[in-house]
Amino acid sequence: MKYSVVLASLVAAGALVACGDKQEPAPAPAPAAPAVAPAPSSSDAAVDAAKDAARDAADAAAQAASAAGDAAKAAGHAAVEKSKVAAHATADAARDAADATREAASDAARAAKEAADKAATSATGNGN
Repeated sequence: MKYSVVLASLVAAGALVACGDKQEPAPAPAPAAPAVAPAPSSSDAAVDAAKDAARDAADAAAQAASAAGDAAKAAGHAAVEKSKVAAHATADAARDAADATREAASDAARAAKEAADKAATSATGNGN
């Protein structure tokens, strides 16, 4: 959405610059005496002002687009970093669970061996 606004602004600015009123100024009458330079007509001044405004708008739109791109890039980097932290936390939790499972299995095997030894001792009659 933001990019479409920026693009529309750039297109409008380009259209204003390209479609400006380009009238040929009327030839000035020959001055009888040295005179001050003729002032530009009001339509030429309006065209120049419109061109300047369009150029300024295009520059502002380009700066806004650049800032939006930088912000998106920063947000992407932040998301990647958070994903890495979450992945490390998940791996640590899985490692801890595996260690606990291994320890529980070892305790269970030890208890089963003791029970089997007791049963074997009872069966041979050496337990009394």
